[in-house]
Amino acid sequence: MSWLRLPSNVLHDQKKIASFPVSVVHGHHLLPTFAVVGVTAGLIAADEQDTPYFRRTTTFQSFNRAFSGTNTSLVIALVPTSLYAMGLLRKDSYEQKTALLAGEAVADSLILSTVLKVSTLRLRPSDIPPQGDFSDSFFLRRNAITSGSFPSGHTIAAFSVATIFAERYSKHRWVPWVAYATAATIGFSRVTLQAHFPSDVFLGAALGYSVSRFAVLGH
Repeated sequence: MSWLRLPSNVLHDQKKIASFPVSVVHGHHLLPTFAVVGVTAGLIAADEQDTPYFRRTTTFQSFNRAFSGTNTSLVIALVPTSLYAMGLLRKDSYEQKTALLAGEAVADSLILSTVLKVSTLRLRPSDIPPQGDFSDSFFLRRNAITSGSFPSGHTIAAFSVATIFAERYSKHRWVPWVAYATAATIGFSRVTLQAHFPSDVFLGAALGYSVSRFAVLGH
């Protein structure tokens, strides 16, 4: 793993990601696929019940200021960047490789999320009037199509980084807990900020984990 190999690694990962539906058709990975699809579908059905609450409540104002989209993007970017800098200073190739793998995972995840956003054109909760129809949100976005809601870009990136750290430093029991708790908090903030539906966040988390675990770390 190196900077020079990073582009080719991302292309290799994208080939694996794109071929995944074919493997499912051939009968592979059926149980986890059906589980993710089923939970996502259930959450989509529940969006019209749970999303209006987060539109009305003022409970999360302080939380939202702390976990704004800008702040969480900085956290996602700074964690691997800081680890890479530490690896250079300490001449620790394992830390450097972990940071590069996290960067690869984020690139893979954001490419995948962009494809899905363009394909589904889902409105964000904030695009829908407070008394609007939260059950009708797909294929309605007409401008800035890459900033659609399904899935959550912040969440898929956060969980892709979290999974790299959790797997690479699994011998430190606290690392997976901190990594996944931080990613989950970022995901929850996307709901309280009305940037995403819970279904967007769940799918983003599942995809971020899967991309890192099976595409990036799989090779």
